[in-house]
Amino acid sequence: MNINNNMVNLILFGPPGSGKGTQSANIIEKYGLIHLSTGDLLRSEIGGKTPLGLEAQKFMDQGLLVPDEVVIGMISSKLDANPEAAGFIFDGFPRTTAQAEALDKLLALKKTAIHTVLSLEVPEDELIRRLLERGLTSGRSDDASESIVKNRIVEYHNKTAPVADHYAKFGKFRKIKGDGTVEATFELLSKEIDELVSVRA
Repeated sequence: MNINNNMVNLILFGPPGSGKGTQSANIIEKYGLIHLSTGDLLRSEIGGKTPLGLEAQKFMDQGLLVPDEVVIGMISSKLDANPEAAGFIFDGFPRTTAQAEALDKLLALKKTAIHTVLSLEVPEDELIRRLLERGLTSGRSDDASESIVKNRIVEYHNKTAPVADHYAKFGKFRKIKGDGTVEATFELLSKEIDELVSVRA
């Protein structure tokens, strides 16, 4: 399979309340990248009753996590289905070092790689303020109490720190100041991505 060798593959990190969803949408729109969310992939493979979807369903029916190799199989199918893509933005994956290593291997097989990991950095008090504010309007129970919000932020940092360290080893990890306006943050993200795009072109 001939995959587009100039494709740009990104991972966007950000704690709850960092604006990751909004910035992800902005990046996709500006750079024509394909949004690769493992949650969406799982739903579409299960809905389509594909072999991988049926496999995933078996684990989920038992209340188990879907194994990494099944998720990697779904990512592989998605890459194969979009060989001409300008690139992909990975969302919700990898969450562990083992997943990051498996993803690196898969992308190497496809003659591509993760080119950069962009991490939205927002001070904790600002995240808490944003989430509690969102809780007032969204009705989301996990945004309603300060202690739950704090736990979610701690959990995020504990889980993603090893993945950040994995990519930092290869010089692929960039911290982006995420506590400005949506436009200011997007400008900082664009600067990083523009550099990548010009190198890959």
